[in-house]
Amino acid sequence: MNMVSSMVNEKILLIIPAYNEEDCILKTYESIKNYNSKSDIKYDVIVINDGSTDNTELILNDNKIPHISLIHNLGIGGAVQTGYKYAYENDYDIAIQFDGDGQHDVNYVIDIIKPITNKSCDFVIGSRYVDKSKSKFQSTKARQLGISLISKVIKLVTGKKILDTTSGFRACNREIIKEFSNNYPLEYPEPVTTTELLKKGYKYKEIPVSMNERVGGKSSINSLKNAYYMFNVCLSIIIVGLRRYK
Repeated sequence: MNMVSSMVNEKILLIIPAYNEEDCILKTYESIKNYNSKSDIKYDVIVINDGSTDNTELILNDNKIPHISLIHNLGIGGAVQTGYKYAYENDYDIAIQFDGDGQHDVNYVIDIIKPITNKSCDFVIGSRYVDKSKSKFQSTKARQLGISLISKVIKLVTGKKILDTTSGFRACNREIIKEFSNNYPLEYPEPVTTTELLKKGYKYKEIPVSMNERVGGKSSINSLKNAYYMFNVCLSIIIVGLRRYK
């Protein structure tokens, strides 16, 4: 069986957290629909409407976009965990976090699920920094410095180097779907969960992807210029590093 045939037989879910994404959620969904119409590999979608106060819910309903609406805003961690719970309860083989703001390109999903499909790793990070020439959009210098610092702290506690520590473009297998459905941090979820997975011995890869500048809405992640953010995310990583895992 070739790689494409293997992927065709996988149940694959894109988890899209959305908070006040009226400007871009429909365009994001339509890009996925358009991809599915031309590809043998099909991606299911679940949008997690995280208590939006704009017209996000109206757009989701009017366009019959599969979604779960949260009564209260839980933040990125709570919204993404809701998606993982859905993935686990509906028996998906692979789940991918995918931004609703236009930053992620659906054409790269096949690249980040391939190492999971061929069993060479358990989770994959779509990275802006493995090959910077691939990405149309790079973060500010201050944010890149913050990401570099987080990378150094993760390396300190795990011995593994992660270049794009805050990337929300990630894929994982069944085992990690189950784990995330039961336990997922509300704050700093990407660097914290990556550290936890590395400490537990899961195999990973960073795959170069292109990302775009967001086309609307507001980022759910606090600025890496913020010293309070940096202190807390690094402290959280160190705490994870001190835990004992089976």
